[in-house]
Amino acid sequence: MAYDYEKSIRPGKLPHIWCPGCGHGIVMKGLIRAMDACELDLKNTAVVSGIGCASRLPGYLDACTLHTAHGRAAAFATGVKMAKPEMTVLVVGGDGDGTAIGGNHFIHACRRNIDITYIVMNNSIYGMTGGQFSPCTPTGAMASTTPYGNPDPTFDISKLAIGAGATFVARGTAFHATQIDKLIAEGIRHKGTAVIEILDDCPTTYGRRNKFRSVVDMMKRLKDIAVPVAAAAKMTPEQLEGKVLTGVLFKEERPEYTEQYTQVIAKAQGA
Repeated sequence: MAYDYEKSIRPGKLPHIWCPGCGHGIVMKGLIRAMDACELDLKNTAVVSGIGCASRLPGYLDACTLHTAHGRAAAFATGVKMAKPEMTVLVVGGDGDGTAIGGNHFIHACRRNIDITYIVMNNSIYGMTGGQFSPCTPTGAMASTTPYGNPDPTFDISKLAIGAGATFVARGTAFHATQIDKLIAEGIRHKGTAVIEILDDCPTTYGRRNKFRSVVDMMKRLKDIAVPVAAAAKMTPEQLEGKVLTGVLFKEERPEYTEQYTQVIAKAQGA
């Protein structure tokens, strides 16, 4: 029997606005399956985003959704979690929204270890706003603002999240669609800041400029560069050159921020 995605979709919102071949729809379906697996009450689930193609995702979900200012999704999500710690709070957005204009909010959400799950849909470009290069655009790649090739080094979002203090960090790809819901579900169940980076592709503003012949070629690239963590442990540095690790990259237990803050309030009130 086919999975019933429409039960989680806000009536009248489909079809979506994403381009044919965009990986964001695959991620949305994975998120819906993860929310279902975790038996989330959508009336007690906040899905927060900023601005960009990926940030349009909450508008399709029949949950408590918040479409905020560019780069401010983690800050708004922090406010929601602080005001209503009993809610499940998810953040979705792209690499530009989360690690460029929103980079400061991203690292401090990780540092605090507040119980939110941040899903970063990394398509290596600013897709919606004109194809500008992002902090995750590969060095040498073409973008509307780097027509002769991007000279900048590239952020590794997962390493950035680990370094900033997130206590659960995982990575998947849009090609490995059946893994996405499992990683997100594990992140939701984890108490603390969970970051799930999903590598996907923008065929319109990235693929065309970088001479990919088709969406299929872009998907094959994701398949070829992804190496599961367990397999990587048996490979040499030379074999891992140009590859990215997938699966759960880091997990630890650490005090969660809203619980610590509740203790501060109790002390202030003389409890």
